[in-house]
Amino acid sequence: MKFKKTLCLILAMAMMLLLVACGGETPEASGNSGNSGNTGNAGNAGGNDTASNIKIGVILVGDETEGYSLAHMNGIKEAAAELGIPDSQIVWKYKVEENSTCYDSAVDLVGQKCNLIISNSYGHQTFMVQAASEYPDVTFVAMTGDFAAISGCSNFKNAFTGVYESRYVSGVVAGMKLKELLDNGTLTKDTQPKSFDADGNVKIGYVGAFSYAEVVSGYTAFYLGIKSIVPNVVMEVMYTNSWFDIDKEGAAAEALIANGNVIIGQHADSTGAPAATQKLLDNGTICYSVGYNVDMLGTAPTAALTSATNNWKVYYKHAFECIMNGKTLEADWAKGYTDDAVAITELGKSCAAGTAEKVAEVEAALKNGTLKVFDTNNFTVGGQKVTTAPVDMSFMDWSTMTAIYQGETIDAIKDGYFAESEFRSAPYFSLRIDGITEDADPVQ
Repeated sequence: MKFKKTLCLILAMAMMLLLVACGGETPEASGNSGNSGNTGNAGNAGGNDTASNIKIGVILVGDETEGYSLAHMNGIKEAAAELGIPDSQIVWKYKVEENSTCYDSAVDLVGQKCNLIISNSYGHQTFMVQAASEYPDVTFVAMTGDFAAISGCSNFKNAFTGVYESRYVSGVVAGMKLKELLDNGTLTKDTQPKSFDADGNVKIGYVGAFSYAEVVSGYTAFYLGIKSIVPNVVMEVMYTNSWFDIDKEGAAAEALIANGNVIIGQHADSTGAPAATQKLLDNGTICYSVGYNVDMLGTAPTAALTSATNNWKVYYKHAFECIMNGKTLEADWAKGYTDDAVAITELGKSCAAGTAEKVAEVEAALKNGTLKVFDTNNFTVGGQKVTTAPVDMSFMDWSTMTAIYQGETIDAIKDGYFAESEFRSAPYFSLRIDGITEDADPVQ
């Protein structure tokens, strides 16, 4: 969820969105912006008769050099290849900032006859719904967005994955490594006193981009995954206030390791944290890394254990098939392990013996529903079991505390677990559970 929402943007967009009616008259499209091009799957034209029914526009916050956008690019290309959609029917726009450039890009894609337009960053959302309101015959999907269902705009959609599930599994991988270090005597309070708190809990760290619900959901799932293997752990979260900043992410990892944290997880898009962890491991510090989006073994061959990742192909294939066959996409889509929409990457050679078997066991439990990541029996808030968790689904102008789009307030506790991404696709988990602390000041 790429969320760079500022108060001025919210105020301006609030006024605009309240005045713009969905399904209104379609104005003339603008010309080519010059930021488009075709790349990807090699020549599957003619592979599917219905492929001629779709032309896809893709608005990316990054490009192939940034793990999050690369994962989306790969998913789109893989889905298109399987469905016989040729390169000529995919138009790419790279490094589109979360401002009016996104709207301009969307309008340009309409002008290029795209009938499905996708953006991959949360900050694109308000500009995508603006375009959707003006072009009712085009389907717009704001990936990771959160107000499509309450926007009143029937051609505007949101989608995400249950990536918190793969973060939990990556935490299990980290927990297996931590248990190995404790069991074989490599990690003890005598040899590594900074790696234990005053109560004897082992310290782990996490590099987070922002303190948004998606990040909180992810780091909590990661922590609970570790805790399922090694119960006596605490976690420190350090923010960078950036989705992609190699230097800040590396500095955060170094600071966390200096504080004694043994495992470093991340919800940030660069290789900064794994690279810093590998450097310190090479110099004799006990520390290991769990990444995000892409395999980090090339960057950290002995420090990296695995990465939590999304299989975006699952959603994109679904979306493309709907458009190709004249079906309507759902306003919210979110799938996890049951639909193979999330996964972890290859296990690194430093993983503990038995990790693959344990991962298979946990993944099977997630798929058949016998394991719930946020089971309320496994965490407390303020020392108390959580029995209710009201969540306001409205899209808010936080400067005035008023709803731009009014949604229901739901209780996210369902059958003894916090039902993440079941009431809408975007995460809404915002509980601060016991055992995790957040640094007040982001890395500078």
